Amino acid sequence: MRNVYFDHDGNVDDLVSLLLLLQMPDVNLLGVGVIDADGYVEPASSASRKIIDRFGHEGRKPTAVARSNSRAVHQFPKEWRLSAFSFDDFPILNEHGAPKTPLADQPAHLDMITKIKASAQPVTLVMTGPLTDLARALAVDPTIVDNIDRLFWMGGAMNNQATLPNPNRMARWNGTPTGTRRPLKPSGNHHLTSRSSVLIVLIKSH
Repeated sequence: MRNVYFDHDGNVDDLVSLLLLLQMPDVNLLGVGVIDADGYVEPASSASRKIIDRFGHEGRKPTAVARSNSRAVHQFPKEWRLSAFSFDDFPILNEHGAPKTPLADQPAHLDMITKIKASAQPVTLVMTGPLTDLARALAVDPTIVDNIDRLFWMGGAMNNQATLPNPNRMARWNGTPTGTRRPLKPSGNHHLTSRSSVLIVLIKSH
């Protein structure tokens, strides 16, 4: 059984990734953090809670969803980010009323620290959004690296090729200098993948 902490930024690919992680029989999902970037953090947090309620398995699903208070940088256009509201409104996620999985008491970067330090075995980080919360976690407590097994990060576009028709070439990246420098500075076990392939890499690494 692999202990995993999943941090995402709340668009359709992220929420489907959460669903897939919950169905992996050898994954114990310690926690879920949601950051404001590719989607809006409020509906993305709500949808995450409902997905855990509907598709989580007792004994290996998170007990809460941690909402990030990190500032969004180079987020997608609002027309793309609005899909988090649509996902949160899916009928299958709303058949049983309000979500039962609560919001965590701590913001996502502190929740990440708590879950990593409490884990009896090294934790695999799966991040399909910006690395900002990991950078903030490391700034608060650098010792968490001792209990991180590996990091799978869906970094966005490859070879500096933006895919949105606008002049913001960072729009397709999940990395900023502030959010990326600290997490990637240690010579740890990193797996950087292009967009939408991070879970394939995770599955193949088993």
